[in-house]
Amino acid sequence: MAVITVEDIIEATGGQLLTEHSKYFDGVSIDTRTISEGDLFFAIRGENFDGYEFLEEALLKGRGAVVESRPAALPKDKVIIYVSDTLRSLQDLAHFLRKKHDIPVVAVTGSNGKTTTKEMIYAIVSRKFKTLKNEGNLNNHIGLPLSLTRLQSDEEIIVLEMGMNSSGEIRRLCEIAVPSHGVITNIGKAHLGRLGSYEAVRDAKLEILEGLSAAIINSDDADLTHGVENIKEFSGQIITFAINNSADITARDLRTTKIGSDFLLDIKGMESMSVSLGVFGHFNVYNALAAAAVSFSLGMNMNEIKAGLESYTAFPMRFEILKAKEVTLINDSYNANPSSVEESIKELFRLGDKGRRVAVLGDMYELDEFSETAHRDVGKLACEAGLDVFVAVGEMMGLAADEIINLKGGTAGPEVFRFNDANEAKGNIMDILQQGDTVLIKGSRGMAMERIVERITDAI
Repeated sequence: MAVITVEDIIEATGGQLLTEHSKYFDGVSIDTRTISEGDLFFAIRGENFDGYEFLEEALLKGRGAVVESRPAALPKDKVIIYVSDTLRSLQDLAHFLRKKHDIPVVAVTGSNGKTTTKEMIYAIVSRKFKTLKNEGNLNNHIGLPLSLTRLQSDEEIIVLEMGMNSSGEIRRLCEIAVPSHGVITNIGKAHLGRLGSYEAVRDAKLEILEGLSAAIINSDDADLTHGVENIKEFSGQIITFAINNSADITARDLRTTKIGSDFLLDIKGMESMSVSLGVFGHFNVYNALAAAAVSFSLGMNMNEIKAGLESYTAFPMRFEILKAKEVTLINDSYNANPSSVEESIKELFRLGDKGRRVAVLGDMYELDEFSETAHRDVGKLACEAGLDVFVAVGEMMGLAADEIINLKGGTAGPEVFRFNDANEAKGNIMDILQQGDTVLIKGSRGMAMERIVERITDAI
């Protein structure tokens, strides 16, 4: 259990103590639904929520609160700390607590694979070191500092996923967490709409390099490794991983199995070792290599790395393979962007070697002015790949369906179906599927594509 003292909070935030009752807190919360008796509540105002609406409830359940508006009446039995900005104060407290611990901090970013890579790193290093990680994908300017407030005195390594929607966000997260090791899984087409160009996405991710002692880089990603000034000027240690190119950590002899992927793991200076990964997809082999590279840099040996990777199990809705009767279902419904859709379709063909290959794809968000082109490109990819059935869910993915129809003309091509949303697709999907099909379900989080998955699994 973390112990955070009133003195820690005042020193970190420069806040003013209005009432004093307890000397310490067991944790930090911004949510009255999960707050515990010993927690300190930060009353944060966001775009879609206002913590002050729940302050009274928070003080009934917790031990105190940090506020930026002085309460009309001060409770005598709770701690109240007044600050100028509650969000900034939460971040400052997280930074203060992290700096009290001189331990490695691993930060993971990239367009795809962040959460899986973070979890694979944790699966390896936690076998040897007491390790803190951010839960789920609490990877933003609120979730990451909340994770750091759980830091305990005997923690030996911290592993943090860092997400971003705009330039400067990764830099700010690094200011809070002060990482020693950074991983860039890849640079893809996520957040194009918000950042305006592929180069801007890359540069925003590369903010992670500032201040690192070691950077772990995907050397199969040409846009990361060829002529990028940020990397050429990086003064720390660079550890590379790859499948196709030479690198410090590589995989060879890849083979899809009934439970995932087998490959030979090569680490420079060590004897090769076979790894049986319990998750599918070549992209997950990349994630495993990134995790191996981090673990190697932290002093783990080959046997420890192998054992950690082989202990990792898939997260729900992230390329989760569900088999029932004669249908193979690939539940990749957690999220989607153009790069991840392309990779998932490639894996659909690696896995679906018997019956029809069916892609049920929902709209991809955060593309703004690039949205039409990106969705039409999905239609082109569906034709080029040779999909048997294409199910478009949502207005924008309907453009991909239009592209398929235009491209195939009167010739053979994917059979096309289109629906307005996941609920409509859910009601019709079983009329489309056949025994022997391999079915990919994917779309952005807001599309709720998991509803279609639930319908299929209930039916088969």
